[in-house]
Amino acid sequence: MFTTSRLLAFSFLASLASALPADITPPAPELEDLTDDKALSLVERATLAPVYSKCTTSNTVAITFDDGPYTWNTDIVNTLKQFNASGTFFVNGNNYECIYSTANEQRLKTAYNAGHQVASHTWGHLDWTTLSNDQLRSEMTKTDTALTKILGVKPAFVRSPYGNYNSASREVAAANGQDIVIWDFDSGDSVGKSAQQSKAEYDKVANQRPSTILTLNHETYETTAHDVLPYALQKLQAKGYNFVTVAECLGGKNPYLTKTTPGKRDSTWKC
Repeated sequence: MFTTSRLLAFSFLASLASALPADITPPAPELEDLTDDKALSLVERATLAPVYSKCTTSNTVAITFDDGPYTWNTDIVNTLKQFNASGTFFVNGNNYECIYSTANEQRLKTAYNAGHQVASHTWGHLDWTTLSNDQLRSEMTKTDTALTKILGVKPAFVRSPYGNYNSASREVAAANGQDIVIWDFDSGDSVGKSAQQSKAEYDKVANQRPSTILTLNHETYETTAHDVLPYALQKLQAKGYNFVTVAECLGGKNPYLTKTTPGKRDSTWKC
């Protein structure tokens, strides 16, 4: 008996094959060759955004910052420059501040022009698992629209607020063309850890010396920007790590889905 998942998988494979040039089109799959588990896996890969919680390029650290753009963004950029480090900023549209403010426009442009990756943290920092598909789509597209206007880019990567996601939100992200990025190291700044405690967390992971580290920090904490970050970069640099963007730590993926000319400020630049 052909289950629904096997029929769906066969349909997806057939559709993909028909879209390829004739000289590279693979042989059509035989429906009988697909087990239910394989079929379900194929359907999920075709409809759900991948979720990355670890880097894949050895000896790399991806230093990431959530919840901006905010006051200390440019200070962070300057500190990263001192260590020849690339970072990734997962920004909101309207969380601590409105992304369209003239100050935040300049902060984003400074980070982007310095070679750092700018990615989406969606609009209002709402828990994806509590939203309808239409609500989540709006959270994503409003942020993408703002970044297209300000920087001329649509991010290829998105981070879910609180790290929360489910199958429904992965479907929405996939339909928007974006991969989801979480983390495997949390500095703890957003959950009340002091700068000294965050430094201790960095000491611990540096001494463990894993092959890669995908960090979570928040640019909205002054102590993170001015105290913890330089300490962490010094500690990790001493262990021989390369500081790269998320796209680079995942094997050199393209950080942006589209690039175009940035827009000019007008009446639509508001939250």
